[in-house]
Amino acid sequence: MAGSRTYRTKAIVLDKTKLKETDLILTLVDQTGRQIRAVAKGARKPGSRLAARCELCCEVDLLLAHGRSLDIVSQAELIAAPLGSQPTYELLATASAVAEVAERCTYEDAEDPFVYPITRAALAQLAPVDVAHQDLLVAAYIFKLLSHVGYRPDYSCCIACDDEHPTYFSAQAGGLLCASCAQGVPGCERVDANMAQWLEGLIALRFTELAASNIDPHTAARLLGLAHIWAATHLDCRLRALEFLLGR
Repeated sequence: MAGSRTYRTKAIVLDKTKLKETDLILTLVDQTGRQIRAVAKGARKPGSRLAARCELCCEVDLLLAHGRSLDIVSQAELIAAPLGSQPTYELLATASAVAEVAERCTYEDAEDPFVYPITRAALAQLAPVDVAHQDLLVAAYIFKLLSHVGYRPDYSCCIACDDEHPTYFSAQAGGLLCASCAQGVPGCERVDANMAQWLEGLIALRFTELAASNIDPHTAARLLGLAHIWAATHLDCRLRALEFLLGR
């Protein structure tokens, strides 16, 4: 035989889609950073243990069997449920935004070991904090992950003329711009010095430091909005979970 038909891996559940009457298609990111799509047969049956162990954003130890197009979940053991056993609607919406970005930044034929630990770390901080800090953590996750995959913003100065006092944020241009350079770039967002400092902190600070920081809801929501613009621009797609989160 060329190799075993089954394999074991740890993974985080990013999405679930109904299949037939009782099955689910799970979208996962495994510990290597590879995206996996697998069928959990019978997961929607009443009393199914598999369903409880494969809820959104749960970290699971899986035994999978290779299939023709989708792998098959043969066994699942729960490692961690960062959202708790009964997450609120608001917490689920916030976690869905993290999962959506992770799904857009992972691929079935490419490994990236950075994605798994950063996604796990972000999800672990969401449940204990208030809405403002949840917004802050999601924004930080977006900028950290996109910076890793090649879309790192430049906050050091105006990226067009090197002016040391930029006052506009532009996803299209790739970072901060001064007022003069921003005139020729559509979609720029005005930012003050405090907002520019926060934008730097989203990448530089750890999730635990951000969760303990002092931030007001308006600033956090604004940072989340800028993160959404950055992600939508560079991933070139609609991020519906993020849009829903911003529309609360």
